[in-house]
Amino acid sequence: MRVLSIVGARPQFIKIAPVCRVLRQRHEECLIHTGQHYDVDMSDIFFEELGIPKPDMNLGIGALSNLEQVAQMILRLQPAVQAYQPDWIVIYGDTNSTLAGALVGRALNVPVAHVEAGLRSFNRAMPEENNRIVADHVSTALFCPTQTAVENLTNEGISENVFLVGDVMIDALLQNRERAGDRALTAYGLTPKSYFLATIHRPANTDSADALRAILAAFEQLETLIVLPAHPRMRKNVEAHGLTLPANVRAIPPVGYLDMISLTSHARLVLTDSGGLQKEAYALAVPCVTLRDETEWTETVAAGWNRVVGADIAAIVDGAHQALSRTPAAHPNLYGDGSASMRIVQVLEQL
Repeated sequence: MRVLSIVGARPQFIKIAPVCRVLRQRHEECLIHTGQHYDVDMSDIFFEELGIPKPDMNLGIGALSNLEQVAQMILRLQPAVQAYQPDWIVIYGDTNSTLAGALVGRALNVPVAHVEAGLRSFNRAMPEENNRIVADHVSTALFCPTQTAVENLTNEGISENVFLVGDVMIDALLQNRERAGDRALTAYGLTPKSYFLATIHRPANTDSADALRAILAAFEQLETLIVLPAHPRMRKNVEAHGLTLPANVRAIPPVGYLDMISLTSHARLVLTDSGGLQKEAYALAVPCVTLRDETEWTETVAAGWNRVVGADIAAIVDGAHQALSRTPAAHPNLYGDGSASMRIVQVLEQL
């Protein structure tokens, strides 16, 4: 079986690592990196830490608008797919790389397998929501991390070749949690449960001066050390909006996967607008406050481990206090047993 895998952004590097490990034991894989995330701290370090093979091709797309990125990816992916003639194109998640891979596969009549299918935030203002919807509707095989994702697809009339396999990010987490250890605490002089961990990167929060100002004001009111791996977009916009970080916020450079797992596992609380970090926090039994108006990972909210608060000062502060004081005793297994990657490869073989 010949598989062409397409990735381009940090969350996808994490997702592909366990799948690639299984796939290459049994089949041939061509790995294409679109270049959507091109900074060393956002790309190369993940390949090194997770043992992902060097991409067979890097399209070098870089920093463009959403439309320009997708257009350039399509133009550069087409000849690569035609030359390789894969049996499957495998795409991950909801990025521009995902959308471009899905459209090229559909246009060239190559079956597309979507890993992390069926997620819905029900906010069509998010580019990621539109990407994942289109990808799901043109894919041949849809690999869902949760029963909720399966039900979302059913509600949209998609029921053929839909597979509940679990979450490949849990595969990666279970494979690397021990390696992560407390390495980041030593590097940044932290002690366990003495800090909150925060990430802010979505345009809705960083491009808006009001949203970013509100989030930082809420952080200041929490009066606890907040460790903030600073996304390049956030750093740029803090300065552009004339804002300053509160005294209790310690900005550090973007960190690799192992350091992020280390920081997450030892935090008292996670505050984030990331999708993947909500899920990782849950898997590590760390309460989470989501700085968005919605989440794809609704199971974490239903289980009481995640609170969705948006960019409102009072809601963020109240959500943080509630998360710390009302941590549930129950922690159900929502995202699988670490075997999602093996299930995906087995299904691709059967199909």
